[in-house]
Amino acid sequence: MALRCLHGKKSPVSTGIVAGAFALAVALTAPVAAAADEPIRGGTLVFGIHAGDPPTYDCHSSPVFSIIHLLTTHYSNLLKVDTAHYPAVTGDVAESWTVSPDAKTYTFKLHPNVVFHDGSPLTSEDVKVTYDRIRNPPPGVTSVRQGLVTDIDRIDTPDKLTVVFHLKQSNRAILYAFANPFNCLYSAAKLKSDPDYPAHKVMGTGPFRFVEHVNGSYWKGERFAQYFRPGLPYLDGYQALFLPGPTLVTRMQSGQVLADFRGLSPSERDRVVDSQGDKVSVQEMPWLNTLLVTFNSQKKPFDDPRVRRALSLAIDRWTAAEALQKVSILHFVGGFLRPGYALAAREEDLIKLPGYSKNIAASREEARKLLRDAGVSGLKIKLLNRAAPTDPFLNAGVFLIDQWRQIGVETEHQQANDATYNATMNDGTFDVALDFQGDSIDEPDYQLARYLSVDLSSNRARYTDREVDKLFEKQRDAADPAARYAAVRELETRLMNQAYIVPFLWWDRIVVMSKRVRGWHMTPSHLIGQDLEQVWLAPN
Repeated sequence: MALRCLHGKKSPVSTGIVAGAFALAVALTAPVAAAADEPIRGGTLVFGIHAGDPPTYDCHSSPVFSIIHLLTTHYSNLLKVDTAHYPAVTGDVAESWTVSPDAKTYTFKLHPNVVFHDGSPLTSEDVKVTYDRIRNPPPGVTSVRQGLVTDIDRIDTPDKLTVVFHLKQSNRAILYAFANPFNCLYSAAKLKSDPDYPAHKVMGTGPFRFVEHVNGSYWKGERFAQYFRPGLPYLDGYQALFLPGPTLVTRMQSGQVLADFRGLSPSERDRVVDSQGDKVSVQEMPWLNTLLVTFNSQKKPFDDPRVRRALSLAIDRWTAAEALQKVSILHFVGGFLRPGYALAAREEDLIKLPGYSKNIAASREEARKLLRDAGVSGLKIKLLNRAAPTDPFLNAGVFLIDQWRQIGVETEHQQANDATYNATMNDGTFDVALDFQGDSIDEPDYQLARYLSVDLSSNRARYTDREVDKLFEKQRDAADPAARYAAVRELETRLMNQAYIVPFLWWDRIVVMSKRVRGWHMTPSHLIGQDLEQVWLAPN
């Protein structure tokens, strides 16, 4: 079976730092790509979504992944991530673009033949109004990615096919905001008549037109005949089925569902492979998702860095990686950037950080001393966790409780539904929480921005640390990769010493699909590459 090397009980990839992990994933997919013939037009792709119905149709107002897997097919943006050459970006409706030497002016030239699904042409005015909505939403409209575009000062439209973004300060990472799939381009005319129309109507310029959404059942799209890229898309259409995990896997085992683009657990992967054999391919790599341990720094005794650091030191992350990868998607030890990414801490640097030493006995002895020095004994804490009985939250919570028990800390496991969990995190009544982060691209400005002081961002540990803010700016301003690597290590050292929020483990992305599905490229993020523009179906 092709790619069966990843299906065994022990992964060939190290549980520590995964140098060259992306190259590994690409290499493993090569047999599929090499066997591919010329793309074939036609057919309907049926894939599964292990999620409920989307809470809204508005890309700008929701963080849930199902929004992307359903709506990216219908909408375009200025740019998009070139998944075949990750993390490069390529044009979407932008035919070309230039960046000023100081990275404060971005000028985009648009394709001249882009039309919305109602037949109206897309112009620079649509781009301007869309980004104005994202950065300054009107009353009643939520923009959850407003922070990505706060550096935009003004947007000019000198002609119908030119849009110019003027920034308040240099920002080279904003290019990824223009490629963020959640930043769907909307019709200015439609927004003028109803600022909230995207919440209840799907109408973009993407490769597929919206056909139907049946609550709790499926979502359908069909090829848009006037799509601006000639010959694309290849598919006649697609159908996304809303399926709970066990049912999704069963449908994949039977071949009724051809793919799950988000990711399966190791046991789910093995069930599909055991049923489908060489009819499916498996691709794996470190996921741009991690679990975080967040301490409420405004609540005693967690206002004392010695207490926070002690609880972090008690966690044997290396043993956790070995044990939990067998039963969950938790797999890789890493710092604040994804293992395998060029700017992530290499293992020789990672083990120097508090909480990453491989001598866990010495780390726990230091943890006990820190608690004594802080005047804390018989510590009892409450761990807030999502009430998700599935991978990976429950496994992580149980493991952490055992780790803290070994330094004499008693932990109550508080599992809450998402509404209660989020309300508790937001109102600051928790002690310690298991949180998570996920992004669409490897970029320190995005992954590290959530650790800025509380008055600058929405960090959930509720602290103000101007040294962290200063070190963030230092890494942001470093143009040379070696200098930026060193600057990120300085910031990580500060964050781990203060231990406001500390990484636990990074996830393993495992994508299983029928070998009939061609033209899709694996990346570390499940939030990109889902427009299905280049996807086609090989014959049975």
